[in-house]
Parts: sequence; structure tokens; C-alpha cells
Amino acid sequence: MSDSPANDPVVLINMFTVAPENQQRLIDLLTRATEGHVDRASGFLSASLHRGVDGTKVTMYARWRSAADYQAMRADPDPSPFLAEALSFATFEPGMYTVARTFGPADPRS
Repeated sequence: MSDSPANDPVVLINMFTVAPENQQRLIDLLTRATEGHVDRASGFLSASLHRGVDGTKVTMYARWRSAADYQAMRADPDPSPFLAEALSFATFEPGMYTVARTFGPADPRS
């Protein structure tokens, strides 16, 4: 980690709760926001959308070079309408994290 937490890589894990009939609508909306706006922002590294198997959750996992880069994207008015629309039919629980540890498959030889 660096001396400046604002410059450390961050992960955004944003969980949306939605009625099952609106799950695909939300996925489509978040896809449009990401492909064409967010993915062009400085410091954006990657994102993946996750569909809850019960139909009531959509979670986006996004990696950013720094919290400052993410905040700069949020200050851009272009993606704002997408979040406003999402909040008209879903609730939103955002979270910003730093990676504490990463795991992979165990070595079968050990």
C-alpha cells in the first residue's frame, strides 16, 4: 500500500436489490452505463456484473486504479442518469474496499 490511501487500488462492490421482473432491466442498464461511459474513465480497470440466482440481486464488482479515479468518474455528469434510473426501481448498497488477500486453487501436489 502507498502512503496515500486515495492513490491505492480499490474495488467497488455494489449490490442492488430489485424485483425479479426487473433484474434483466437493471443488468441491461448497468451494462449501458459501463460500456460507453464508465469504461472510458481514467483509472477504470475492470468490472463484472453478477446476477443473483433468486432474481432479487445484481452485484457489480469493479476495480479502479485509485479511489481518486473513482471519485473523478462519479463527478462526471454522463453516468449519473444511469444510477438515477436504477434507483427508480432498485435499492443500492455501495461499498469500497481494498484487497486484503487473494486466494487461488491449492496445489494438488501438496
